[in-house]
Amino acid sequence: MADRVACKQNRQARAFVAALVFLVIAVFVLNLPDHPHAFSAKAFLHLPIEVPILGLALVLLPARLARLLAMLATLALGIVLFLRLGDIGVQSAFQRPFNPYLDLRIFADGWNVFSGAVGALGAGLAVALTILAFLAVLAVFFRAASALARLSGRAEKTAGFGFAALLALGIVLWGTGAATGTRAYADAGSSVYIVHRVEAVARSVKDMQLFDQSLAGDDPAAETDSLFSAVKGRDVVLIFIESYGRSAIEDPLYAPLIDPRLGAIEQELTKAGFATASGWSRSPTMGGLSWLAHGTFLSGLWVDNQARYDRLMISGRKSLNRLFHENGWRTAAVMPAITMDWPESAYYGYETIFAAKDLGYKGKPFNWVTMPDQYTLSAFDRLVRHDGDPRPVMAEIALISSHAPWTPVPTLIDWADVGDGSVFDAQATSGDPPAVVWADRERVQRQYIGTIDYALQTVGDYIARFGDDGVFIVLGDHQPAPIITGPDASRDVPVHIISRDRNLVERFETEWFTPGMIPAADEPDPTMDTMRDRVIRFFSGVED
Repeated sequence: MADRVACKQNRQARAFVAALVFLVIAVFVLNLPDHPHAFSAKAFLHLPIEVPILGLALVLLPARLARLLAMLATLALGIVLFLRLGDIGVQSAFQRPFNPYLDLRIFADGWNVFSGAVGALGAGLAVALTILAFLAVLAVFFRAASALARLSGRAEKTAGFGFAALLALGIVLWGTGAATGTRAYADAGSSVYIVHRVEAVARSVKDMQLFDQSLAGDDPAAETDSLFSAVKGRDVVLIFIESYGRSAIEDPLYAPLIDPRLGAIEQELTKAGFATASGWSRSPTMGGLSWLAHGTFLSGLWVDNQARYDRLMISGRKSLNRLFHENGWRTAAVMPAITMDWPESAYYGYETIFAAKDLGYKGKPFNWVTMPDQYTLSAFDRLVRHDGDPRPVMAEIALISSHAPWTPVPTLIDWADVGDGSVFDAQATSGDPPAVVWADRERVQRQYIGTIDYALQTVGDYIARFGDDGVFIVLGDHQPAPIITGPDASRDVPVHIISRDRNLVERFETEWFTPGMIPAADEPDPTMDTMRDRVIRFFSGVED
């Protein structure tokens, strides 16, 4: 008799533990915020109605159906957990929700940045532990749900009564919140979350169809008469500065360093005979995915996700580079971040591509950054602008010293000493490693703005010394991650037009550009896809 009582008590205890584990995991996952700034104890004081409904179904359904439901519920919970974690990561980096249809490539790019910041070993361990924790949560949940599905007798009735009472409480809380207009401490928001994600994927599919129509449509700008006649015979150089965003100029943390730097560059350029004008442009991305900004600027189409970019790469839409090539310019890409095959380059129409291995750098890398910007510009001047080919150059350059992890911060040296880059070895091995820098947010911010200051100084000094009669477009590709800008920063980047042809520069001033190197705060911020047509019009002498 005593054994029977003990056995019954054990069953009751196991049922209670199973129900408790089931509730804790389900409520935690379904209440997990989808934004890193939404974490608080209050966020978890909420009952998803789906949880007691699922618990009742597991207890009351026939055993076979209940076990199948336990499997489906675990799968659904895993999907929600994956989406929530994806939201947290993507919101942290790009300030937008995670879209599984568009963002799967982000995991590979995230690995590159993360491993560059903390090292491949540390990043690998972190990823492995995350995956194991993810699977462990689902395994424990499945075991608890399966235990509920096997309940019988008094344990089954007790669990059923408990879930029914919890459901009733949830309905009351939901109704009370709706009636009073206050926060609802219970609702069916998890189901709505899944529905919204399905709708987002459906919208993305439709968006791809519309984008395909844009790719197949007419391109009036490419048919402009006397294309690029206003810059005929001159080098045209497009320089993207990594992570150079509006915050670098306007954020009180960074303006005291960058505004004087831009003022000094303006004075240096003016003394060398250059005119300057600056404005804002809204980038299609932030925190990373620089190629989306490159594709947007050069195609004249809004490329704000990887799916659009992939479609663009196989389209017949002519890039700005290709148009220059067709009109007599020698096109080149200087890409120090490219260390592997780059099949997408075929779209742009470069005549010559200088990836990291082609630039002849013999110095040590600056962590993830393969070479400092000064060496990149020095190599560009030697290998492209003065290689003996008499044709003018249209070049696209990606400067990467201001790429995360922002350590060490390079410093400008005498251009005559650059040589093969080995002179930078002392700089490349100076300072603390990324793991130390990234342990302190304020230090990360200081290091970030230090690299932006270096990049701007280097570009300004290069143009003032070696710009000759070239025309330069210098802009940021995107804002840095929210750890640098805060959660509510715009997506604007500065754009600078620099040339000794004052009339050419003044054309940009007719459309939202301000004389000098600092854009006016109240100027509009047209999207980056509009820049291609503006460049074509002004460089072709076309007036509206």
